[in-house]
Amino acid sequence: MAKVKNDAPGMRGARSRNDNGELRQKRSDTHIGTIEKKYNIDLNVRSNMHLGTYLEKKEIASLNDIINNNKKQ
Repeated sequence: MAKVKNDAPGMRGARSRNDNGELRQKRSDTHIGTIEKKYNIDLNVRSNMHLGTYLEKKEIASLNDIINNNKKQ
C-alpha cells in the first residue's frame, strides 16, 4: 500500500481539500462510534449517535475541537 502524502501536520489519514484550500469537513451523519474507534477516545454517548447531533448538544464547533479537548485530558 502506497503511503499517502498528508499535507496537514498532525492529521491522521488523507482528507481532501475544498476548492478554496480548506480541509473538507467531516460529514455530520458519521456515527460517534466510528470517531471513537478512529481517534481512540471515549465520548460517553451511544455509539450510534450522529456527529452532527453530538456537536449540537454539546455546543461544540467541530470534530477538531472534540479531538483536541480529549488529547489534553
